[in-house]
Amino acid sequence: MPCAELDRIGLDFLPDVGIACEGPVRSILLISRRPFAEIRRLAVDSSSRTSVALVRILLAERYGCKPQITPLAPTLEAMLRENDAALIIGDPALRLDPTTLPFETLDLGAEWVEWSGLPMVFAVWAGKSKFLTAEAADAFRRSYEWGRDHVDEMVARAAAERGFSAQLARDYFTKFIKYPLGPKHLAGLALFRKLVLAMDRDSVTV
Repeated sequence: MPCAELDRIGLDFLPDVGIACEGPVRSILLISRRPFAEIRRLAVDSSSRTSVALVRILLAERYGCKPQITPLAPTLEAMLRENDAALIIGDPALRLDPTTLPFETLDLGAEWVEWSGLPMVFAVWAGKSKFLTAEAADAFRRSYEWGRDHVDEMVARAAAERGFSAQLARDYFTKFIKYPLGPKHLAGLALFRKLVLAMDRDSVTV
């Protein structure tokens, strides 16, 4: 469950494992033709509400801007054709090399951690409280442990099926993405949820 949806839908979540970062996440990039404080039109890949909420929060808090948001297919050239900046997430972001782009680029995982001092949690395993039993928590924890112990298989499969280099796949699974959640991750999640709720209230008020 994307974390931006937890309060809208009203679900609880398992607190031990999720999808988080403690620095750069690599798969969520803000790419801009202008300085970030001057972004007025932002194209987003709307397949992740959490990433869209995160970029809106960081642009407002860090750069004092609230751009007009336009959902578009995740093709950088098309997104930047009539917009100042683009939010690229997932595989399309991983296929870009930020160091070679002729644009301003932010890794939103790194930006959140630098601004908040806390990890960013993007997704959790969620459901109605009565179903989030100790047995369910144990099953998800054991699933994570299996993946951790079979990372070589995951790297080989991701590289073969999605066309990534083995090094990028390994870095993504073992360096950029963090799965066990601790007190700092939960504090970061609580802050993010608070900011999303405030942003949603402001949108309704306006």
